[in-house]
Amino acid sequence: MAFTVAIVGRPNVGKSTLFNRLVGRRAALVAPTPGVTRDRREGWARIGPLRFRAIDTAGLEEAAPETLAGRMMAQTERALAEADAALLVIDGRAGVTPADEFFANQLRRLQVPIVLAVNKCEGAAAEGGIAESYALGLGQPIPISAEHGEGLADLYDALSPFDSDAAPGAAATPGADDVLRLAIVGRPNVGKSTLLNRLVGEARVITGAEPGLTRDSIAVRWSYEGRSVELVDTAGLRRRARTVATLDRLSSRDAERALGQAAVVLAVFDATDPAGRQDMTIAARVAEEGRALVILLNKWDLVRDRAAARAAVEDRLEVALAQVKGVPLVTCSALTGAGAERIMPAVLAAFDTWNRRVPTAALNRWLEGAVDRHPPPLAAGRRLKLRYITQVKARPPTFALFASKPSALPESYRRYLVNGIGAEFGLAGVPIRLMLRAGKNPYAPS
Repeated sequence: MAFTVAIVGRPNVGKSTLFNRLVGRRAALVAPTPGVTRDRREGWARIGPLRFRAIDTAGLEEAAPETLAGRMMAQTERALAEADAALLVIDGRAGVTPADEFFANQLRRLQVPIVLAVNKCEGAAAEGGIAESYALGLGQPIPISAEHGEGLADLYDALSPFDSDAAPGAAATPGADDVLRLAIVGRPNVGKSTLLNRLVGEARVITGAEPGLTRDSIAVRWSYEGRSVELVDTAGLRRRARTVATLDRLSSRDAERALGQAAVVLAVFDATDPAGRQDMTIAARVAEEGRALVILLNKWDLVRDRAAARAAVEDRLEVALAQVKGVPLVTCSALTGAGAERIMPAVLAAFDTWNRRVPTAALNRWLEGAVDRHPPPLAAGRRLKLRYITQVKARPPTFALFASKPSALPESYRRYLVNGIGAEFGLAGVPIRLMLRAGKNPYAPS
């Protein structure tokens, strides 16, 4: 089995940069602002043939449990409880600080094996910090530069003893399994993180009344009735005009990246605040990305007139999301758990629809009937001919329609065909792509 390493240290020593280096991609947000990372992020790391599970944690700070810093510390402690080793990172340029000394002592009390890494050692300015690090009493420090990839060979030597399998490269790594990727998106403070914690059954991500707590998109593996699911909690999506700060832009970009990689997107609305333009913009963005969509009205326990609230949202969706008919709408309270049992069945149904394929013969029988009921308009005095239709891919369902003059087909008629396909073949709630092609039936014998 693969071993687990928790990367810990005070804020702004380069933990997330090291995490990105080990996992081989920019998985965690990196910015010069201290305290960017708040929740723990997991990824599969690699140093040469060595494979292991890495956990990026928030910066260690002394704080009361009820404060944000205290909740971040609790997440770090949970990561350490799961880890086979702690990789304590300090800043070689700054040298050993009182905070480094305090948390080195804290780690000793947890009785977890500690590997000391001195980061930012790409120049001579770190030599003093390397010398000072011996005073922590954690053994031989490992000089590294996470930014430039230096010192990873020494880090490999320090972490290799934790590999339970002696065969090089034999540590377990995740395969290309059929994981359902489910992204949770919405405005700030609508309850996305509370919902994720409710679904997985533990306080996996930080929650609180403060808006904008989540900054990174945090992926959590979870099993639902034997089905492997990757839940992704994203930062609140703001209007582009309001994402002024660099960190807000990075968080928004990270959320949009997670949205583009998901199979199903759970768009969370605040049921106490009628669905506004921003909520509809988020839902429309999901449809543009071609993801399966489920709308969740959260905080349902606080709504008095539930029938009116639901009808108002459905009316808004009918107008603002006309390109995706029949989007599933689920109501729940993430805080109390009421209605949460309806979420995953709706998600799995949307996923199955998103993957559906329609037989070509059935499509062309439907096309013949659709044309008979509502013939296409004239173009230059001649009736447009719709010759053949076939599904070219799923995820989302995508169809190619061969016509005599594709460019002359009005958008209104195209919508008529898309709506007809969705209604006839049970594709409600997912985006449908219809590509117009010129020429005759390419599958007909010549």
